[in-house]
Amino acid sequence: MTPEPTRDDVVALTGPATPHFAYQIRARLRELVAELPAEHDVRRYAEAQMERMDRLGYASSKADEGQRESPERIGWDEIPSSATADDPLPRRA
Repeated sequence: MTPEPTRDDVVALTGPATPHFAYQIRARLRELVAELPAEHDVRRYAEAQMERMDRLGYASSKADEGQRESPERIGWDEIPSSATADDPLPRRA
């Protein structure tokens, strides 16, 4: 029998997340908490992190911390995408 997942387990999976691996991490989170009841604190926390992973999957940068780069910065027009996890690219229909 595997031990009940904890918030620390969720953080361990999501902490190093990048846009490239966001959906794989989201899938692992879903598996991690699949057996927990819907009202369980860890499951609710994991579901919030799954939503964050979905937004991150449409982003080009994690950018959870620090200041945003100014569009006035030299070379900004050469950056293909500046979408962050809290302001991801729009989904395609």
